[in-house]
Amino acid sequence: MVILITGTSSGFGKSIAEKLHSTGHIVIGTSRNADSVKSDFKTMKLDINNYEMSKNLISKIVETHGKIDILINNAGINITGPLESAKMSDIKNVFDTNFFSHLNMIQNILPHMRSNKSGLIINVTSIAGYLGLPFWGAYCASKASFKIIAESLNIELKNFNINVVNVAPGDYNTEILSNRVDSNNNPNSPYYKEYSRVIKSVNTKMEHGRDPEEVAELVLKIINQKNPKINYLVGGFLEKKITLKNLFPDKLFQKIIMKLYK
Repeated sequence: MVILITGTSSGFGKSIAEKLHSTGHIVIGTSRNADSVKSDFKTMKLDINNYEMSKNLISKIVETHGKIDILINNAGINITGPLESAKMSDIKNVFDTNFFSHLNMIQNILPHMRSNKSGLIINVTSIAGYLGLPFWGAYCASKASFKIIAESLNIELKNFNINVVNVAPGDYNTEILSNRVDSNNNPNSPYYKEYSRVIKSVNTKMEHGRDPEEVAELVLKIINQKNPKINYLVGGFLEKKITLKNLFPDKLFQKIIMKLYK
């Protein structure tokens, strides 16, 4: 199969691309710094926020290979900070990258998939999209938005044999920490002490997080399924049980979440 994956310079994207390439698929990865990425799979330069560039890249791949069977939307950035003081430009930027750019990829690839009467789109979202984490509000919202879009698309595309799947990882040891924007992190902020404590806890959890290879294994399993589920959660035991939050009163669930970041 011909598989297009965004954001393959490191982290989940690189692990997924290497795994699928090793099993015989034609993998095309994308990165803003494609020339410096060392890999066995093909890497093409792409700024995912450049819509025209994205459209041209998809057309070029279809022209070369005749089709794109699978699109894996993985590229993303992170933003943290108190919502009261976060820069609106930073919030817009995280939505541009984590939401609108991927929706643009989907819009450009769907005509080709409909023409082939088959296709699979996998969105690498986040367990953060299932709940509101303190000081991660904008990031959580961007991931939650894309999760809902995928659920809508599944209904819209049911007559075209195209599936849309969300893969939501928990705490994994990837480069997302180095890609994080600390929006308006002012030491004089009334939130600064609590914000610093929470971020330190999150950093520690992710630095000792799980192996991204687990996510790559799950993606391989999904593409080999005839009728995949819409939502997959991958991570530790408690992370995968996050959907049980509806069983708890809201305030009690908030207390449970905060205990994870002490």
